[in-house]
Amino acid sequence: MMIAIIDYGMGNLYSVEKAFARLGARVVVTSEAKAIAQADKVVLPGVGAFGDCMKNLRSSGLIPVIESVIAGGKPFLGICLGLQLLFEGSEEDPGVDGLGIFAGQVRKITAPDLKIPHMGWNSLAFQQTSPLFKGVDAGSYVYFVHSYHAVPEADIVTAVADYGQTVTAAVGRDNVQAVQFHPEKSSSVGLSILANFVKL
Repeated sequence: MMIAIIDYGMGNLYSVEKAFARLGARVVVTSEAKAIAQADKVVLPGVGAFGDCMKNLRSSGLIPVIESVIAGGKPFLGICLGLQLLFEGSEEDPGVDGLGIFAGQVRKITAPDLKIPHMGWNSLAFQQTSPLFKGVDAGSYVYFVHSYHAVPEADIVTAVADYGQTVTAAVGRDNVQAVQFHPEKSSSVGLSILANFVKL
């Protein structure tokens, strides 16, 4: 089994690759459409601004293979900004289209008495069953770094966190799962989540 981590110049690729390697998974970090198409599972990480990430994805020519992989039913995992890119757009960069895999927009976190970005450890409250959270206890802490969160139009939120408001922490539908937090930085809980993806 091979997991492809998409390299489009905007991701914490080394940490994600290292975390999967610790689990004994075969991983390739690649910007080649053929390698992504041939992989058994695909991971889309992301850090930075929504608009910059979408610009890089478009210029890399990788959007068609991402759409094909998802449509073909392969397990797909978005991490941090990789979750946000799955939606139609973001307040961070109005007018920039996202991948549109999920209906909805990415909105700025509204927490007047708290620092933005939302940075640090926060606990998860599960909203519905997700294969990523099998064996993970409710209330487990994971590591966040973000100023925006997804507001889906459909009932696809699998976990939330509380940060002055209810913040989307994870979403999922069929073969596509995504987390707003960084599992690769979330100690044993994060490794458990990644291990569940490996087992899908």
